[in-house]
Amino acid sequence: MAVFSDFEKLDIRVGTVLRAEPFPKARKPAYKLFIDFGAELGEKRSSAQITDLYRPEELIGKQVLAVVNFPPRQIADFFSEVLVLGTYSKDGVILISPDRPAENGDKLG
Repeated sequence: MAVFSDFEKLDIRVGTVLRAEPFPKARKPAYKLFIDFGAELGEKRSSAQITDLYRPEELIGKQVLAVVNFPPRQIADFFSEVLVLGTYSKDGVILISPDRPAENGDKLG
């Protein structure tokens, strides 16, 4: 069972997708995302398995929530620095986004 202090260890921030590219070297279909998390954190990269419901061009400018304090994870020749959050639906992963514009780097609280 998780306790609230476990949740407090996660640093979840708002970021805006700057670029999204196909990631053909990933084992499962994925995109490489380049996300702006504001002045404190800067630009971070993520591999995201969201190809069922999203096209790269529609991700540009989209705000997402991501865990930014996990260690980087190497996927093929790419280092994924953050974990973009989404829900698993019957049609694919749906990204978690703020319902109003937020500042890049804002913390989930």
